[in-house]
Amino acid sequence: MANTVELPVLTDATVELTDGVCIVTFNRDDVRNALTGTALVADLLKITEWINRHHEAGVLILTGKGRAFSSGGNVKDMYTKSGMFGAAPIALQENYRYGIQQMTLAMHRIDVPTIAAVNGAAIGAGLDLACMCDIRLGSQAASVGETFVNLGIISADGGSWFLPRVVGMQRAAEMTFSGRLVDAAEALSIGLFLEVVEPENLLRRAVAMASQFAGKPRAALRMSKRLLQHGQRASLNDFLDFAASQQSLCHTSQQHHDALAALFAGQPALKPTTP
Repeated sequence: MANTVELPVLTDATVELTDGVCIVTFNRDDVRNALTGTALVADLLKITEWINRHHEAGVLILTGKGRAFSSGGNVKDMYTKSGMFGAAPIALQENYRYGIQQMTLAMHRIDVPTIAAVNGAAIGAGLDLACMCDIRLGSQAASVGETFVNLGIISADGGSWFLPRVVGMQRAAEMTFSGRLVDAAEALSIGLFLEVVEPENLLRRAVAMASQFAGKPRAALRMSKRLLQHGQRASLNDFLDFAASQQSLCHTSQQHHDALAALFAGQPALKPTTP
């Protein structure tokens, strides 16, 4: 079933919603889907806010059109000191805080599961964005790199926070200090990619996985996402208190009652509805 709600209009990306699966495709192949110097960050802010307010969306897939998932920062703008990179130090700091770092915060607080379908190169902030997603699926043509050090800069979008949580501190340190590119096979072996598939099957596989997630009761799905995130920063006692409060809401939800009724009636699980 195609979407029946009005989706936000994006500038440099396309968006579609089918049966709870929201697909955002970066559409700036001319700059290899760079996150600076384009509207892609603004597009991501717009779609994540929309998803958090609309339970018609169950899962978000991010992917790129063309050669890259995302090349991160626009190095030509860095070289010519154009756009955000032409500012004085204090203003440049603000450009990061109120620019790409807003994308980082938005991706971290999104309520639904997120899947990065990495179709090509994910470099610098492009890799960081992939690491902000819950799951990463890679094309055989994909390559990734935490390449900031090669340009004499650091990851200011949060990559040094996310990458160790994905691949462990030792591997994150090696990738960060070397600035080298990692191919799809190695990305799979170090746990950066969950799966690697043929390029022509990447989006199909991502949609199949997303559809499985989106078929679950929406409120419980979103709570499960928040629970996984909360567990990364809370003490065990605080985490258990939070889990108990969330579970009490689940036990009184209509989706829980409907799911139990379907189970004992030997019927397939019901299609998710808004809470």
